[in-house]
Amino acid sequence: MARTLWGLSLLLILVALTQAAPVARQATAAQQFPPGYIDPRPILDAARKAIGTDALHCVTISGTAYDGAVGQQKEAGKNVDWPRIDSLANYTRTMNWDNWTMKEEFDRKPGLAPAMWKYGIGWIDGTGLQKNPHEIFMLNGKYGWYMDGANGKATAIPPDIAEIWPVELVLNPHGFLKAAQLPGANPKATWRWELGELGRDGPEVQPEITRIVSIMYGKYRIDATVNKENMLQRMHTWVPDPVLGDMNYEHEFTNQSYIDVGNGIKFPTVWHSHQGWDDNYNSQNISAGHNAFGGPIKDVKPNVCPDPVAVPDVVRNATFPVRVETTKLADGVYLLGGASHNSVAIEFNNYSAVFEAPLNEERSLAVIEEVRKLIPNKPIRFVINSNQHFDHVGGLRTYVHIGATIITHFKNFEFYNHDFINYTPRTLKPDMVSLWPPTELAEGYYWETVRENYILSDGTRNLNIYYVNPLQKVEGMLMAYLPKEKLLLEADLVDTNEALPTTLSRDQNSFLNAVRLLKLDPARIVPVHGKPIPWSDFAKIAGNKSN
Repeated sequence: MARTLWGLSLLLILVALTQAAPVARQATAAQQFPPGYIDPRPILDAARKAIGTDALHCVTISGTAYDGAVGQQKEAGKNVDWPRIDSLANYTRTMNWDNWTMKEEFDRKPGLAPAMWKYGIGWIDGTGLQKNPHEIFMLNGKYGWYMDGANGKATAIPPDIAEIWPVELVLNPHGFLKAAQLPGANPKATWRWELGELGRDGPEVQPEITRIVSIMYGKYRIDATVNKENMLQRMHTWVPDPVLGDMNYEHEFTNQSYIDVGNGIKFPTVWHSHQGWDDNYNSQNISAGHNAFGGPIKDVKPNVCPDPVAVPDVVRNATFPVRVETTKLADGVYLLGGASHNSVAIEFNNYSAVFEAPLNEERSLAVIEEVRKLIPNKPIRFVINSNQHFDHVGGLRTYVHIGATIITHFKNFEFYNHDFINYTPRTLKPDMVSLWPPTELAEGYYWETVRENYILSDGTRNLNIYYVNPLQKVEGMLMAYLPKEKLLLEADLVDTNEALPTTLSRDQNSFLNAVRLLKLDPARIVPVHGKPIPWSDFAKIAGNKSN
Protein backbone atom coordinates (compact mmCIF):
# COMPACT_ATOMS: atom_id res chain seq x y z
CA MET A 1 0.00 0.00 0.00
CA ALA A 2 2.83 2.35 0.91
CA ARG A 3 4.61 1.58 -2.38
CA THR A 4 1.36 2.29 -4.27
CA LEU A 5 0.86 5.67 -2.56
CA TRP A 6 4.51 6.59 -3.19
CA GLY A 7 4.18 5.70 -6.85
CA LEU A 8 0.98 7.68 -7.22
CA SER A 9 2.61 10.69 -5.56
CA LEU A 10 5.59 10.49 -7.96
CA LEU A 11 3.23 10.31 -10.94
CA LEU A 12 1.33 13.40 -9.77
CA ILE A 13 4.59 15.30 -9.34
CA LEU A 14 5.77 14.39 -12.87
CA VAL A 15 2.42 15.49 -14.35
CA ALA A 16 2.61 18.77 -12.46
CA LEU A 17 6.17 19.42 -13.67
CA THR A 18 5.23 18.61 -17.26
CA GLN A 19 2.29 21.03 -17.17
CA ALA A 20 4.42 23.74 -15.58
CA ALA A 21 7.22 23.45 -18.18
CA PRO A 22 5.51 25.54 -20.93
CA VAL A 23 4.70 28.23 -18.38
CA ALA A 24 8.29 28.23 -17.21
CA ARG A 25 9.52 28.47 -20.81
CA GLN A 26 7.16 31.39 -21.48
CA ALA A 27 8.35 33.15 -18.34
CA THR A 28 11.96 32.60 -19.38
CA ALA A 29 11.25 33.93 -22.88
CA ALA A 30 9.42 36.95 -21.47
CA GLN A 31 12.42 37.77 -19.35
CA GLN A 32 14.56 38.11 -22.48
CA PHE A 33 12.73 41.33 -23.46
CA PRO A 34 12.73 44.18 -20.95
CA PRO A 35 9.77 46.57 -20.77
CA GLY A 36 9.25 48.36 -24.08
CA TYR A 37 10.93 45.65 -26.16
CA ILE A 38 9.34 42.77 -28.07
CA ASP A 39 10.50 39.71 -29.99
CA PRO A 40 11.70 40.77 -33.48
CA ARG A 41 11.61 37.28 -35.03
CA PRO A 42 7.85 36.90 -35.58
CA ILE A 43 7.73 40.43 -37.03
CA LEU A 44 10.52 39.74 -39.52
CA ASP A 45 9.09 36.32 -40.46
CA ALA A 46 5.63 37.78 -41.10
CA ALA A 47 7.07 40.64 -43.18
CA ARG A 48 9.18 38.30 -45.32
CA LYS A 49 6.10 36.17 -45.99
CA ALA A 50 3.88 39.20 -46.72
CA ILE A 51 6.13 40.53 -49.51
CA GLY A 52 7.82 37.33 -50.68
CA THR A 53 11.38 38.24 -49.76
CA ASP A 54 12.68 34.67 -49.77
CA ALA A 55 11.72 34.31 -53.45
CA LEU A 56 13.61 37.47 -54.52
CA HIS A 57 17.34 37.40 -55.29
CA CYS A 58 17.72 40.60 -57.26
CA VAL A 59 15.52 43.27 -58.81
CA THR A 60 15.74 45.85 -61.59
CA ILE A 61 13.49 48.89 -61.23
CA SER A 62 12.96 51.69 -63.76
CA GLY A 63 11.11 54.98 -63.97
CA THR A 64 11.61 58.72 -63.57
CA ALA A 65 13.21 60.11 -60.43
CA TYR A 66 14.28 63.46 -59.02
CA ASP A 67 17.66 64.38 -57.58
CA GLY A 68 18.12 66.70 -54.62
CA ALA A 69 21.55 68.22 -53.94
CA VAL A 70 22.13 67.82 -50.21
CA GLY A 71 23.86 70.85 -48.70
CA GLN A 72 23.39 73.15 -51.71
CA GLN A 73 20.40 75.14 -50.44
CA LYS A 74 20.30 78.81 -51.40
CA GLU A 75 19.75 80.03 -47.86
CA ALA A 76 20.10 78.06 -44.64
CA GLY A 77 16.79 77.19 -43.05
CA LYS A 78 14.66 78.65 -45.82
CA ASN A 79 14.07 75.61 -48.01
CA VAL A 80 11.81 72.61 -47.58
CA ASP A 81 13.60 70.62 -50.27
CA TRP A 82 17.22 70.38 -51.27
CA PRO A 83 17.67 72.02 -54.70
CA ARG A 84 16.49 69.80 -57.54
CA ILE A 85 19.04 70.26 -60.28
CA ASP A 86 17.28 68.22 -62.99
CA SER A 87 15.11 65.12 -63.30
CA LEU A 88 16.66 61.69 -63.65
CA ALA A 89 15.09 60.40 -66.86
CA ASN A 90 15.19 56.69 -67.71
CA TYR A 91 16.30 55.95 -64.17
CA THR A 92 17.23 52.28 -63.67
CA ARG A 93 18.57 50.56 -60.58
CA THR A 94 19.62 46.92 -60.19
CA MET A 95 20.10 45.58 -56.67
CA ASN A 96 21.56 42.10 -56.34
CA TRP A 97 21.45 40.67 -52.81
CA ASP A 98 23.15 37.41 -53.74
CA ASN A 99 26.42 39.32 -54.12
CA TRP A 100 25.41 42.70 -52.61
CA THR A 101 26.11 44.83 -55.66
CA MET A 102 24.19 47.73 -57.16
CA LYS A 103 24.10 49.61 -60.45
CA GLU A 104 22.25 52.87 -61.17
CA GLU A 105 22.00 54.72 -64.45
CA PHE A 106 19.95 57.59 -65.80
CA ASP A 107 19.88 60.50 -68.25
CA ARG A 108 20.37 64.07 -67.02
CA LYS A 109 21.23 67.36 -68.70
CA PRO A 110 25.03 67.83 -68.89
CA GLY A 111 26.82 70.79 -67.36
CA LEU A 112 24.54 71.25 -64.36
CA ALA A 113 26.09 68.94 -61.77
CA PRO A 114 29.43 67.34 -60.85
CA ALA A 115 29.90 64.10 -62.79
CA MET A 116 30.73 62.21 -59.59
CA TRP A 117 27.40 63.19 -57.97
CA LYS A 118 24.27 61.09 -58.53
CA TYR A 119 21.80 62.52 -55.98
CA GLY A 120 21.65 63.40 -52.30
CA ILE A 121 24.98 63.33 -50.49
CA GLY A 122 28.12 63.78 -52.57
CA TRP A 123 27.84 67.16 -54.31
CA ILE A 124 31.36 68.60 -54.44
CA ASP A 125 31.93 71.86 -56.30
CA GLY A 126 35.22 72.12 -58.11
CA THR A 127 35.17 68.57 -59.45
CA GLY A 128 34.56 67.94 -63.15
CA LEU A 129 31.10 68.73 -64.42
CA GLN A 130 28.97 66.05 -66.05
CA LYS A 131 29.69 66.17 -69.80
CA ASN A 132 27.44 63.40 -71.15
CA PRO A 133 23.68 62.88 -70.81
CA HIS A 134 23.93 59.24 -69.67
CA GLU A 135 25.44 58.58 -66.24
CA ILE A 136 26.32 55.24 -64.61
CA PHE A 137 27.08 54.58 -60.94
CA MET A 138 28.19 51.22 -59.56
CA LEU A 139 28.82 49.64 -56.18
CA ASN A 140 30.59 46.44 -55.20
CA GLY A 141 31.49 46.00 -51.55
CA LYS A 142 33.34 49.08 -50.33
CA TYR A 143 34.11 50.28 -53.86
CA GLY A 144 31.97 52.86 -55.65
CA TRP A 145 32.64 54.36 -59.07
CA TYR A 146 30.99 56.25 -61.90
CA MET A 147 31.14 56.54 -65.68
CA ASP A 148 30.35 59.86 -67.37
CA GLY A 149 28.69 58.54 -70.52
CA ALA A 150 27.91 54.97 -71.55
CA ASN A 151 31.49 54.50 -72.74
CA GLY A 152 33.12 56.73 -70.15
CA LYS A 153 36.09 55.62 -68.10
CA ALA A 154 35.53 54.17 -64.65
CA THR A 155 36.42 56.75 -61.98
CA ALA A 156 36.55 55.93 -58.28
CA ILE A 157 34.35 57.74 -55.80
CA PRO A 158 36.09 59.01 -52.62
CA PRO A 159 35.73 56.51 -49.77
CA ASP A 160 33.81 58.86 -47.45
CA ILE A 161 31.03 59.00 -50.06
CA ALA A 162 31.29 55.43 -51.37
CA GLU A 163 30.98 53.97 -47.87
CA ILE A 164 27.44 55.39 -47.64
CA TRP A 165 26.19 53.86 -50.90
CA PRO A 166 25.70 50.30 -49.47
CA VAL A 167 22.99 51.74 -47.25
CA GLU A 168 20.82 51.95 -50.39
CA LEU A 169 20.90 48.16 -50.67
CA VAL A 170 19.27 47.88 -47.23
CA LEU A 171 16.98 50.92 -47.12
CA ASN A 172 14.24 49.15 -49.04
CA PRO A 173 11.84 46.45 -47.77
CA HIS A 174 13.49 43.36 -49.27
CA GLY A 175 17.03 44.58 -48.65
CA PHE A 176 16.27 45.23 -45.00
CA LEU A 177 14.70 41.82 -44.46
CA LYS A 178 17.65 40.11 -46.14
CA ALA A 179 20.17 42.10 -44.12
CA ALA A 180 18.29 41.12 -40.95
CA GLN A 181 19.31 37.50 -41.62
CA LEU A 182 23.03 38.24 -42.00
CA PRO A 183 25.50 37.34 -39.25
CA GLY A 184 25.83 40.15 -36.76
CA ALA A 185 22.49 41.78 -37.63
CA ASN A 186 21.33 41.33 -34.01
CA PRO A 187 17.67 42.35 -34.56
CA LYS A 188 15.87 44.21 -31.79
CA ALA A 189 12.27 45.41 -31.72
CA THR A 190 9.99 47.82 -29.94
CA TRP A 191 6.54 49.31 -30.55
CA ARG A 192 4.70 52.62 -30.44
CA TRP A 193 1.41 54.23 -31.44
CA GLU A 194 1.60 56.44 -34.54
CA LEU A 195 -0.90 58.85 -36.07
CA GLY A 196 0.90 59.16 -39.40
CA GLU A 197 2.12 62.29 -41.14
CA LEU A 198 -0.37 65.11 -41.66
CA GLY A 199 -0.64 66.06 -45.33
CA ARG A 200 0.79 62.80 -46.62
CA ASP A 201 -1.30 60.22 -44.77
CA GLY A 202 -4.47 62.34 -44.54
CA PRO A 203 -6.49 63.16 -41.41
CA GLU A 204 -6.16 60.35 -38.90
CA VAL A 205 -7.97 60.25 -35.56
CA GLN A 206 -7.10 56.77 -34.32
CA PRO A 207 -3.45 55.92 -33.63
CA GLU A 208 -2.13 52.62 -34.95
CA ILE A 209 0.36 50.36 -33.24
CA THR A 210 3.48 49.96 -35.31
CA ARG A 211 6.50 47.77 -34.67
CA ILE A 212 10.03 49.04 -35.18
CA VAL A 213 12.82 46.56 -35.81
CA SER A 214 16.47 47.61 -35.81
CA ILE A 215 19.46 45.73 -37.18
CA MET A 216 23.18 46.33 -37.55
CA TYR A 217 24.62 46.45 -41.07
CA GLY A 218 28.33 47.04 -40.75
CA LYS A 219 28.65 50.20 -38.67
CA TYR A 220 25.13 51.35 -39.53
CA ARG A 221 22.18 50.84 -37.23
CA ILE A 222 19.13 50.61 -39.51
CA ASP A 223 15.52 50.42 -38.40
CA ALA A 224 12.27 49.63 -40.19
CA THR A 225 8.73 50.57 -39.22
CA VAL A 226 6.32 47.66 -39.81
CA ASN A 227 2.55 48.30 -39.86
CA LYS A 228 -0.35 46.00 -38.96
CA GLU A 229 -0.38 44.54 -42.51
CA ASN A 230 3.27 43.49 -42.01
CA MET A 231 4.39 45.98 -44.68
CA LEU A 232 7.58 47.97 -44.20
CA GLN A 233 6.78 51.69 -44.43
CA ARG A 234 9.93 53.48 -43.33
CA MET A 235 13.57 52.45 -43.30
CA HIS A 236 15.84 54.77 -41.37
CA THR A 237 19.48 55.15 -40.38
CA TRP A 238 22.18 57.75 -39.78
CA VAL A 239 25.22 58.35 -41.98
CA PRO A 240 28.35 60.43 -41.29
CA ASP A 241 28.45 63.93 -42.74
CA PRO A 242 31.18 66.55 -42.13
CA VAL A 243 28.58 69.24 -41.48
CA LEU A 244 25.63 67.59 -39.73
CA GLY A 245 27.54 64.74 -38.09
CA ASP A 246 25.25 61.73 -37.64
CA MET A 247 22.84 62.71 -40.40
CA ASN A 248 19.31 61.36 -40.80
CA TYR A 249 18.92 59.14 -43.89
CA GLU A 250 15.65 57.38 -44.64
CA HIS A 251 13.29 56.01 -47.31
CA GLU A 252 9.51 55.90 -47.01
CA PHE A 253 6.99 53.70 -48.82
CA THR A 254 3.19 53.59 -48.55
CA ASN A 255 1.09 50.42 -48.68
CA GLN A 256 -0.51 51.72 -51.87
CA SER A 257 2.82 51.84 -53.69
CA TYR A 258 3.46 48.07 -53.38
CA ILE A 259 2.57 45.99 -56.44
CA ASP A 260 2.48 42.23 -56.96
CA VAL A 261 5.23 41.27 -59.40
CA GLY A 262 4.60 37.51 -59.33
CA ASN A 263 5.65 34.49 -57.27
CA GLY A 264 4.29 36.12 -54.13
CA ILE A 265 6.72 39.06 -54.41
CA LYS A 266 5.50 42.58 -53.66
CA PHE A 267 7.71 45.59 -54.33
CA PRO A 268 7.17 49.35 -53.76
CA THR A 269 6.95 51.59 -56.82
CA VAL A 270 7.04 55.09 -55.30
CA TRP A 271 10.25 56.14 -53.53
CA HIS A 272 10.58 59.05 -51.12
CA SER A 273 13.96 59.70 -49.50
CA HIS A 274 14.95 62.17 -46.79
CA GLN A 275 18.58 63.09 -46.18
CA GLY A 276 18.56 65.48 -43.25
CA TRP A 277 15.53 65.75 -40.99
CA ASP A 278 12.09 66.18 -42.52
CA ASP A 279 11.53 69.35 -40.48
CA ASN A 280 9.20 71.69 -42.35
CA TYR A 281 8.61 73.93 -39.33
CA ASN A 282 12.19 74.07 -38.01
CA SER A 283 10.98 72.52 -34.76
CA GLN A 284 14.29 70.69 -34.24
CA ASN A 285 16.63 72.15 -36.84
CA ILE A 286 17.35 75.36 -38.69
CA SER A 287 18.24 73.47 -41.86
CA ALA A 288 15.01 72.33 -43.49
CA GLY A 289 16.19 70.71 -46.72
CA HIS A 290 15.36 67.04 -46.80
CA ASN A 291 13.89 65.50 -49.98
CA ALA A 292 16.95 64.05 -51.69
CA PHE A 293 15.65 61.34 -54.01
CA GLY A 294 12.40 59.79 -55.12
CA GLY A 295 9.73 59.50 -57.72
CA PRO A 296 7.53 56.93 -59.46
CA ILE A 297 9.70 53.92 -60.31
CA LYS A 298 6.99 51.55 -61.45
CA ASP A 299 8.69 49.12 -63.83
CA VAL A 300 9.79 46.26 -61.58
CA LYS A 301 11.53 43.15 -62.90
CA PRO A 302 12.19 40.54 -60.20
CA ASN A 303 15.07 38.09 -60.49
CA VAL A 304 16.39 39.60 -63.72
CA CYS A 305 19.99 39.58 -62.61
CA PRO A 306 22.67 40.93 -64.96
CA ASP A 307 26.21 39.78 -64.41
CA PRO A 308 27.61 41.17 -61.14
CA VAL A 309 29.52 44.40 -61.55
CA ALA A 310 33.24 43.66 -61.20
CA VAL A 311 35.55 46.23 -59.60
CA PRO A 312 37.93 47.69 -62.23
CA ASP A 313 41.59 47.71 -61.24
CA VAL A 314 41.73 51.48 -61.65
CA VAL A 315 39.03 51.75 -58.98
CA ARG A 316 40.44 49.06 -56.68
CA ASN A 317 43.88 50.73 -56.73
CA ALA A 318 42.67 54.34 -56.49
CA THR A 319 44.06 56.47 -53.67
CA PHE A 320 42.86 59.80 -52.33
CA PRO A 321 45.80 61.44 -50.55
CA VAL A 322 45.26 64.76 -48.79
CA ARG A 323 47.74 67.12 -50.43
CA VAL A 324 48.37 70.79 -49.74
CA GLU A 325 50.18 72.57 -52.56
CA THR A 326 51.34 76.05 -51.60
CA THR A 327 51.70 79.04 -53.91
CA LYS A 328 52.99 82.37 -52.61
CA LEU A 329 50.73 85.15 -53.89
CA ALA A 330 52.43 88.05 -52.09
CA ASP A 331 54.49 88.61 -48.96
CA GLY A 332 52.61 86.81 -46.22
CA VAL A 333 49.79 85.64 -48.53
CA TYR A 334 49.62 81.99 -49.58
CA LEU A 335 47.26 79.95 -51.74
CA LEU A 336 46.76 76.47 -50.25
CA GLY A 337 45.67 74.22 -53.12
CA GLY A 338 46.03 70.59 -54.09
CA ALA A 339 42.34 69.67 -53.88
CA SER A 340 38.98 70.63 -55.41
CA HIS A 341 38.83 73.59 -52.99
CA ASN A 342 41.52 76.13 -52.09
CA SER A 343 42.11 78.10 -48.92
CA VAL A 344 44.15 81.30 -48.59
CA ALA A 345 46.35 82.15 -45.57
CA ILE A 346 47.04 85.81 -44.72
CA GLU A 347 49.70 86.91 -42.23
CA PHE A 348 49.20 89.86 -39.88
CA ASN A 349 51.56 91.28 -37.25
CA ASN A 350 50.46 89.09 -34.36
CA TYR A 351 48.17 86.51 -35.93
CA SER A 352 47.08 84.90 -39.19
CA ALA A 353 43.73 84.41 -40.91
CA VAL A 354 42.47 81.78 -43.36
CA PHE A 355 39.92 82.38 -46.09
CA GLU A 356 37.71 79.28 -46.51
CA ALA A 357 37.60 75.97 -44.58
CA PRO A 358 36.13 73.54 -47.14
CA LEU A 359 35.33 69.84 -47.47
CA ASN A 360 36.05 68.14 -44.13
CA GLU A 361 38.25 67.87 -41.07
CA GLU A 362 41.00 65.93 -42.86
CA ARG A 363 41.44 68.77 -45.33
CA SER A 364 41.38 71.48 -42.68
CA LEU A 365 43.90 69.71 -40.44
CA ALA A 366 46.33 69.45 -43.36
CA VAL A 367 45.84 73.12 -44.25
CA ILE A 368 46.27 74.23 -40.63
CA GLU A 369 49.57 72.35 -40.32
CA GLU A 370 50.81 74.01 -43.51
CA VAL A 371 49.81 77.45 -42.23
CA ARG A 372 51.74 76.81 -39.00
CA LYS A 373 54.86 76.09 -41.07
CA LEU A 374 54.41 79.11 -43.34
CA ILE A 375 53.48 81.52 -40.54
CA PRO A 376 55.11 80.09 -37.39
CA ASN A 377 54.45 81.29 -33.85
CA LYS A 378 51.31 83.18 -34.79
CA PRO A 379 47.86 81.82 -33.92
CA ILE A 380 45.20 81.40 -36.60
CA ARG A 381 42.81 83.93 -35.06
CA PHE A 382 40.17 84.03 -37.82
CA VAL A 383 38.67 81.83 -40.53
CA ILE A 384 36.56 83.60 -43.16
CA ASN A 385 33.68 81.56 -44.60
CA SER A 386 32.47 82.45 -48.10
CA ASN A 387 29.05 80.73 -48.07
CA GLN A 388 26.93 78.08 -46.37
CA HIS A 389 27.04 75.27 -48.95
CA PHE A 390 28.14 72.09 -47.20
CA ASP A 391 31.32 71.61 -49.23
CA HIS A 392 32.42 75.12 -48.16
CA VAL A 393 31.75 74.71 -44.42
CA GLY A 394 32.78 71.10 -43.81
CA GLY A 395 36.06 72.14 -42.13
CA LEU A 396 34.81 75.00 -39.95
CA ARG A 397 34.50 72.84 -36.83
CA THR A 398 38.23 72.08 -37.08
CA TYR A 399 39.07 75.78 -36.79
CA VAL A 400 36.80 76.05 -33.75
CA HIS A 401 38.84 73.20 -32.27
CA ILE A 402 42.09 75.18 -32.60
CA GLY A 403 40.53 78.36 -31.19
CA ALA A 404 39.83 80.42 -34.32
CA THR A 405 36.92 82.85 -34.65
CA ILE A 406 34.53 82.29 -37.55
CA ILE A 407 33.66 85.25 -39.77
CA THR A 408 30.51 84.60 -41.81
CA HIS A 409 27.44 86.44 -43.06
CA PHE A 410 24.82 87.00 -40.38
CA LYS A 411 22.22 85.02 -42.35
CA ASN A 412 24.30 81.90 -41.80
CA PHE A 413 24.80 82.28 -38.04
CA GLU A 414 21.64 80.62 -36.73
CA PHE A 415 22.13 77.53 -38.91
CA TYR A 416 25.81 77.17 -38.06
CA ASN A 417 25.43 77.80 -34.34
CA HIS A 418 22.40 75.57 -33.84
CA ASP A 419 22.80 72.71 -36.31
CA PHE A 420 26.44 71.80 -36.58
CA ILE A 421 28.92 73.83 -34.57
CA ASN A 422 27.72 72.40 -31.28
CA TYR A 423 28.31 69.69 -28.68
CA THR A 424 26.06 67.07 -30.29
CA PRO A 425 27.88 63.70 -30.17
CA ARG A 426 29.18 62.29 -33.45
CA THR A 427 29.20 58.53 -33.14
CA LEU A 428 29.81 57.37 -36.72
CA LYS A 429 32.83 59.56 -37.41
CA PRO A 430 33.93 61.55 -34.35
CA ASP A 431 35.86 64.75 -35.05
CA MET A 432 38.13 66.92 -32.89
CA VAL A 433 35.31 69.00 -31.44
CA SER A 434 33.25 65.97 -30.44
CA LEU A 435 36.27 64.17 -28.96
CA TRP A 436 37.73 67.19 -27.14
CA PRO A 437 34.89 69.74 -26.86
CA PRO A 438 36.33 73.21 -26.21
CA THR A 439 34.91 75.38 -23.44
CA GLU A 440 34.67 78.29 -25.87
CA LEU A 441 31.93 76.49 -27.77
CA ALA A 442 29.53 77.31 -24.93
CA GLU A 443 30.88 80.82 -24.37
CA GLY A 444 29.74 82.07 -27.78
CA TYR A 445 32.55 84.54 -28.43
CA TYR A 446 34.12 82.73 -31.40
CA TRP A 447 31.77 84.37 -33.92
CA GLU A 448 31.94 87.55 -35.98
CA THR A 449 28.99 88.12 -38.33
CA VAL A 450 28.98 90.43 -41.32
CA ARG A 451 26.04 92.33 -42.78
CA GLU A 452 27.64 94.59 -45.41
CA ASN A 453 31.38 94.75 -44.75
CA TYR A 454 34.06 93.96 -42.18
CA ILE A 455 37.78 94.71 -41.91
CA LEU A 456 40.65 92.75 -40.39
CA SER A 457 43.64 95.05 -39.86
CA ASP A 458 46.90 95.27 -37.96
CA GLY A 459 47.58 98.88 -38.97
CA THR A 460 49.74 97.77 -41.89
CA ARG A 461 47.69 95.17 -43.76
CA ASN A 462 43.95 95.32 -44.34
CA LEU A 463 41.68 92.46 -45.37
CA ASN A 464 38.34 93.90 -46.44
CA ILE A 465 35.36 91.53 -46.37
CA TYR A 466 32.20 92.28 -48.37
CA TYR A 467 28.71 90.85 -48.82
CA VAL A 468 27.88 89.97 -52.44
CA ASN A 469 24.27 90.08 -53.61
CA PRO A 470 21.86 89.44 -55.24
CA LEU A 471 22.86 85.91 -56.20
CA GLN A 472 20.79 83.06 -57.61
CA LYS A 473 23.01 80.25 -56.33
CA VAL A 474 23.47 81.14 -52.69
CA GLU A 475 22.55 83.79 -50.14
CA GLY A 476 24.95 85.05 -47.50
CA MET A 477 28.02 85.13 -49.79
CA LEU A 478 31.21 86.91 -48.68
CA MET A 479 34.30 87.84 -50.69
CA ALA A 480 37.56 89.29 -49.37
CA TYR A 481 39.94 91.89 -50.80
CA LEU A 482 43.57 92.76 -50.02
CA PRO A 483 43.84 96.35 -51.33
CA LYS A 484 47.61 96.67 -51.06
CA GLU A 485 48.22 93.39 -52.90
CA LYS A 486 45.14 93.87 -55.15
CA LEU A 487 44.01 90.29 -54.59
CA LEU A 488 40.28 89.48 -54.68
CA LEU A 489 39.35 86.20 -52.91
CA GLU A 490 36.05 84.59 -53.89
CA ALA A 491 34.17 81.27 -54.11
CA ASP A 492 31.72 79.95 -56.71
CA LEU A 493 31.50 83.25 -58.59
CA VAL A 494 34.44 82.70 -60.94
CA ASP A 495 35.70 79.11 -61.11
CA THR A 496 38.82 78.63 -63.19
CA ASN A 497 38.98 74.83 -63.01
CA GLU A 498 36.64 74.96 -66.01
CA ALA A 499 37.04 77.17 -69.07
CA LEU A 500 35.89 80.74 -68.50
CA PRO A 501 32.47 81.49 -69.96
CA THR A 502 32.04 83.58 -73.08
CA THR A 503 29.28 85.61 -71.41
CA LEU A 504 28.64 86.43 -67.78
CA SER A 505 25.97 84.66 -65.76
CA ARG A 506 23.59 86.68 -63.60
CA ASP A 507 25.64 85.88 -60.49
CA GLN A 508 28.84 86.92 -62.23
CA ASN A 509 27.18 90.20 -63.23
CA SER A 510 26.30 90.79 -59.57
CA PHE A 511 29.92 90.06 -58.65
CA LEU A 512 31.19 92.48 -61.30
CA ASN A 513 28.75 95.19 -60.20
CA ALA A 514 29.79 94.77 -56.56
CA VAL A 515 33.46 95.25 -57.43
CA ARG A 516 32.64 98.39 -59.39
CA LEU A 517 30.29 99.88 -56.76
CA LEU A 518 32.87 99.28 -54.03
CA LYS A 519 35.52 100.89 -56.26
CA LEU A 520 37.88 97.97 -55.84
CA ASP A 521 40.90 97.70 -58.09
CA PRO A 522 41.85 94.02 -58.21
CA ALA A 523 44.81 92.81 -60.23
CA ARG A 524 44.00 89.12 -59.71
CA ILE A 525 41.05 86.95 -58.82
CA VAL A 526 41.96 84.19 -56.36
CA PRO A 527 39.19 81.57 -56.61
CA VAL A 528 38.38 78.76 -54.19
CA HIS A 529 37.98 76.54 -57.28
CA GLY A 530 40.94 76.74 -59.66
CA LYS A 531 44.04 78.87 -60.14
CA PRO A 532 44.34 82.66 -59.82
CA ILE A 533 43.75 84.64 -63.00
CA PRO A 534 44.25 88.29 -63.97
CA TRP A 535 41.19 90.42 -63.30
CA SER A 536 41.38 91.57 -66.91
CA ASP A 537 40.65 88.02 -68.14
CA PHE A 538 37.33 88.15 -66.35
CA ALA A 539 36.52 91.81 -66.99
CA LYS A 540 36.85 91.50 -70.76
CA ILE A 541 34.01 88.95 -70.78
CA ALA A 542 31.75 91.73 -69.54
CA GLY A 543 32.13 93.35 -72.96
CA ASN A 544 30.16 90.47 -74.45
CA LYS A 545 26.39 90.19 -74.17
CA SER A 546 25.61 88.91 -70.66
CA ASN A 547 22.85 86.60 -69.49
